[in-house]
Amino acid sequence: MDKRFDHKKVEKEIYEMWERGDYFKPRNLDSNKKPFTILLPPPNASGKMHIGNVLMIAIEDLMVRWHRMKGDPTLWVPGTDHAGFETQITFERKLKKEGKSRFNYDRKTLYQMIWDFVQKNRGEIESQIKQMGASVDWSRYTFTLDDKVIKTVYDTFEKMYQDGLIYRDNYIVNYCPKCGTTFADLEIKHVERKDPLYYVRYPLLHRQKGDPEYLVVATVRPETIMVDTHLAVNPKDEKNSKWIGKKVRNPLTDEEMEILGDRFVDPEFGTGIVKLTPAHDKHDWEVGLKHNLPVRSMLDMNGKLTAVAGEFAGLKVKPAREAIAKKLERKGLIEKVDYDYEHSVSVCYKGGHDIEPMVLPNWFVKVDPLKKPAHEAVKNGQVKIFPKWQEITYHRWMEEMRDWPISRQVVWGIRIPVWYKISDQNKRIRVVFKNQADEVVSGEVGKLLEEYSIKEIKSGLQSLIAPKEAEFIISRKDPGDDYLPETDTFDTWFSSGQWPLVTLGYPDGKDFKYFYPTSVLETGWEIIRFWVSRMIMFGIYLTGKPPFEYVYLHGLVRARDGRKMSKSLGNIINPEEYMDKYGVDALRMGLISGTANGKDFRFPHDKVVAYRNFANKIWNMTRFMQIMFEQWNKPVPFYNQEIVNRLTNEDKQVLKALEETVKEVEVDLEKFKFAQAGEKIYHFLWDEVANFYIERVKERKDKEVALSVLRHTFINGIKLLHPFMPFVTEAVWKQIPGIFNPPYSEKALIISSWPNERVNQVH
Repeated sequence: MDKRFDHKKVEKEIYEMWERGDYFKPRNLDSNKKPFTILLPPPNASGKMHIGNVLMIAIEDLMVRWHRMKGDPTLWVPGTDHAGFETQITFERKLKKEGKSRFNYDRKTLYQMIWDFVQKNRGEIESQIKQMGASVDWSRYTFTLDDKVIKTVYDTFEKMYQDGLIYRDNYIVNYCPKCGTTFADLEIKHVERKDPLYYVRYPLLHRQKGDPEYLVVATVRPETIMVDTHLAVNPKDEKNSKWIGKKVRNPLTDEEMEILGDRFVDPEFGTGIVKLTPAHDKHDWEVGLKHNLPVRSMLDMNGKLTAVAGEFAGLKVKPAREAIAKKLERKGLIEKVDYDYEHSVSVCYKGGHDIEPMVLPNWFVKVDPLKKPAHEAVKNGQVKIFPKWQEITYHRWMEEMRDWPISRQVVWGIRIPVWYKISDQNKRIRVVFKNQADEVVSGEVGKLLEEYSIKEIKSGLQSLIAPKEAEFIISRKDPGDDYLPETDTFDTWFSSGQWPLVTLGYPDGKDFKYFYPTSVLETGWEIIRFWVSRMIMFGIYLTGKPPFEYVYLHGLVRARDGRKMSKSLGNIINPEEYMDKYGVDALRMGLISGTANGKDFRFPHDKVVAYRNFANKIWNMTRFMQIMFEQWNKPVPFYNQEIVNRLTNEDKQVLKALEETVKEVEVDLEKFKFAQAGEKIYHFLWDEVANFYIERVKERKDKEVALSVLRHTFINGIKLLHPFMPFVTEAVWKQIPGIFNPPYSEKALIISSWPNERVNQVH
């Protein structure tokens, strides 16, 4: 053996050995045995491994290797996510460098380009998963755009529609009237700009003695005042909370408006009183949903004010803003104007045009029938969440969850299988398409058909927005030449929410019948609402059973300074650098040591270094045994009754420490206390075996007994350590003197048996 453990020499070689041996596939399949199953939360197929992915893989691989060694039929299914918006944005950045954008392509062409891009880059994330030592069954790999996934997602959508759980309704989106299309949150840019901040007077009704004549509201958007529904103040604001329940008059329409209390209001902005326009502001939309406020729109798809604006109808936003401000000023309803107000404005990435929050039709899921059984599953213990204190996050979300908008205005994803017949009923459908002259055209289908054929619109289609009342049919195939497809895709949480089903071959697959429900869902706490809750909802809805028995939520890894990692802060930690310098084992064990109680923690640099040193210690302990066995130069029996009869007190001490460690580690792992389990194994091997026992072995005259006990304790110690640090333990396994003789005939540590509480009993 080399004097030092060189992780670079062994990691790739050992992983390939595991793969050749088919050790990652489930063994001991038996209908009477309870399997242990984990599904890898799918990372972005075209992304790179970040430090949170490494922590996730370290924890899951730990559990999988532990159960595999215990003899359980063990399955860990890998996969990657198409990641919708995130992947499309990454691809569009690539296009931008080439001087292009998504508007240069029709929908079908753009989708194929992103597909090719993802397939080209998908291998990188897969090789990183392997680099981490993940013992996943690659023969069951799933990508969230595989045919089997799309089929299941379509089956679910159709079933939910038939069950009355799918409907179309309005939802607020980022819309660019200039481009004629919607933009994802990730596609909009925020620019700092100076705009007039108008302090508008709202006449106060039913005034009491001492009340002012007006309440004053600061706004940069006086053009939306005509569709204001309420004013709002923060109930904690001592200055303004007294106005809650009072009424004012709308300064443009003279309608009465009530003042409500909501903690979203910033008492420091303007006068601490804000106007609510749910149809044209995302924050107001959310408040409107909470308080069941009406939604009134004043803007059409061309960015012009509608008839509701009266004398201002037909004006675009900027001239309307100026005209309305002048009218308010003539009425004496402008108290003052701050012309130097600097604020953040949302603009589209394509042309830098102002984004208009617009309420447009989207596809929704009714959640009440789905969330009730999913909520009960956690309440009654069918699904157990660790750490337990995270249950409150789940319960609050299930209580607050409103109907779920599942459509996204993006090309990259699973297209919603809906078609619109171009009939008189659907002439108001708005489309953006590339014509035969390669020009981008937008408008209502009814008018466009005067110049273009349906075939030309269909072949160059980029996006489609159908009115709420539009007629549609659900079909997986093109129903005919006079139909246009829905261009919205499913929210990625809709498809990934069915991950336990699609990975196991629901409803008729052998894996589904044997491995469902799965055992543990392990993921970061921040997606308990978006992902965990939806998997439970879908699992119960489609199978009658929750998709997993346990949920383990790890904390987020923060930068070494304790802040969230950010490129702008320059504190991003690149896991590849640490794996290259210190080894995968050291990085895995270092991260696991920080997971106590599932709370966020600073990246444990010092512990990574310490576990690199520990890997060297394990290596050197093995070298010491080899040297001692060679010097003894006589057969050393494996731990047996004859050896037991000759034990000294120091032998009994180290054997007792081994037995206690095995018992305590088992308990800790059962309770998901991974950091504590790792610490106990570390201290047993370093303190009890290396510092205490090996020092005494050097002086022992009865080397036969001492070496037998040393080999016995060391073998079982590295078995305990293997799930945490698989590479160094597998590397030393074959170096242990006599290891491939009975009772240790396993050729690989990965499939050896896990020590139990009878570890020191002679059989």
